[in-house]
Amino acid sequence: MELLEFLGQNAFLGKLSGKFFLRLLVDLLATFIMVRLVYYRYYKKTDLFLTFFGFNLVIFLISYLLNKVDMTMGAAFGLFAVFSMLRFRTEGINTKDMTYLFLVIAMGLVTAVSKGSWDELGVINIIIIVSTALLDGNILTKKELYHQIDYDILENIKPENREMLMNDLQNRTGLSVHRVEIISIDMLRDAARIHAYYYA
Repeated sequence: MELLEFLGQNAFLGKLSGKFFLRLLVDLLATFIMVRLVYYRYYKKTDLFLTFFGFNLVIFLISYLLNKVDMTMGAAFGLFAVFSMLRFRTEGINTKDMTYLFLVIAMGLVTAVSKGSWDELGVINIIIIVSTALLDGNILTKKELYHQIDYDILENIKPENREMLMNDLQNRTGLSVHRVEIISIDMLRDAARIHAYYYA
């Protein structure tokens, strides 16, 4: 009861109770669907969940609060770029993970700054989620993946022996490798680093 009285007397929380919490709910729900039902479905990884939700929430909160002082859309995107660069400069994150990070940050920004109603924001987020699911899945195109392999038969990486290389990789990995890319060749170790591409 005392908590309710405190909330009722607090003008700041009173201002946030409607628009803020509704937008926050839309943002978190959209992020959950993107991360848990799209990203995890395709990649089965949870190590970046904290990064996705953390960046999304921080961008949403900062953008929403700064928007209270009439922050322009240009300033909001500048903030978005700063937070994006902080994570993109970290080594070890692949292109697909960076793309999903970009998307969840953008969703937090749009949901916080846009002047539209909550249902309009929901539709915008649904468009982003559905587009991502279609493009990253096997619905529109075949999904191509690759394994990085340190290959030990240098003779097979010659252009004229490409068919032998493909057959050897298929026999060793059990994957239907349809193309390969030579990344580097180590003459001292008699090994080559290659990317073997296959369809999921």
